[in-house]
Amino acid sequence: MTATTTNTADPRQRPASSASKLTSGQLPRFIEPAILVGTAVVVALVLFAVTQTLNIGVWLFFTAILYLIAIAVASAIVESRRKATDRVIRGLVTSAFVLAVIPLVSTLFTVVAQGISVVNWDFITKVGGSQFNPDTLEVVYVPGALQAVVGTLIITGLATLISVPIGILTAIYLTEYAQPTNPLRRAITFFVDVMTGIPSIVAGLFAFSLFSLIFGPGSFSGISAAVALSVLMIPIVVRSTEEMLRLVPMELREASYALGVPRSTTIIKIVLRTAVSGIVTGVVLAIARIVGETAPIFIAASFTDALNTNPTSGPMQTLAVMAYTNYSFPTTDISASQSQAWGAAFLLVVLVVIFNLIARIVATAFAPKTR
Repeated sequence: MTATTTNTADPRQRPASSASKLTSGQLPRFIEPAILVGTAVVVALVLFAVTQTLNIGVWLFFTAILYLIAIAVASAIVESRRKATDRVIRGLVTSAFVLAVIPLVSTLFTVVAQGISVVNWDFITKVGGSQFNPDTLEVVYVPGALQAVVGTLIITGLATLISVPIGILTAIYLTEYAQPTNPLRRAITFFVDVMTGIPSIVAGLFAFSLFSLIFGPGSFSGISAAVALSVLMIPIVVRSTEEMLRLVPMELREASYALGVPRSTTIIKIVLRTAVSGIVTGVVLAIARIVGETAPIFIAASFTDALNTNPTSGPMQTLAVMAYTNYSFPTTDISASQSQAWGAAFLLVVLVVIFNLIARIVATAFAPKTR
């Protein structure tokens, strides 16, 4: 008998040629920043040599274009076409992000740099504006924003009291009670979508016209401005609350119904408690959205340098309107008026940041997992 032997190759051992087909080269990690720095230097030198100046916008634009071309060519040569496409798309996404962030950072930096030198304790706690000095018989401009801070808090608070109950109850009806084919549900959804895109100045004209018809011409008041802001705030509250209620699992409702719990109790005890974190976050973000409105408040509540704590009578001042009026209609002391405008803008930014921080804290504190 002759023994036959079969040579079985180890499947883990592949020929070098087949292994090279399955792998490709890899650019080093530092290649992207190196190419970016190199293209930035080259573009800067070329622009300076051609124009004798360096325009930041033009420099950034041509740097981004040259970087994308360079990284695509390098990746296509060393790696593969798919990897080159991935790097180009990632570069485009990063460029779009930087393009969106630059105006935001620039605006925030300008407001902070101009306003932080104006804002102090006296600026926040004193009423500012043009005041008559009986000693010198002159009209002097006194810095202060107390009337604007108080007006902002009053008008925003009233708008919140009007909008939140209406918005939450409307979202509960759309989510828990109305059927998808209900004509009323479709009509409400349509009007909510329309109100979401309504210009803010239209809301101000609506509130001013409504109060003028009821109380007579020239009925400027804080409650009128609050009604105008509520027109802008209600659709935001409705949409955010509706989405949060839809995220509550249907199994929780069915389990409650199986135990014989009425629908109203189920909504209050189960659905709203589960979605309270997202609802509160949406409400706070809606407040942050309307607190900086200028046109509707300017039309419905006008503006004044006096401190008015009565929202039912007389003009009221807000931080947004104060910044607009001091910059657009300065007094004889133009620099003082512009300083007041920057100070009001800085306080408004601080107020919006505080509202967003409150939203984050509330979302964490009322989250179901946290509780």
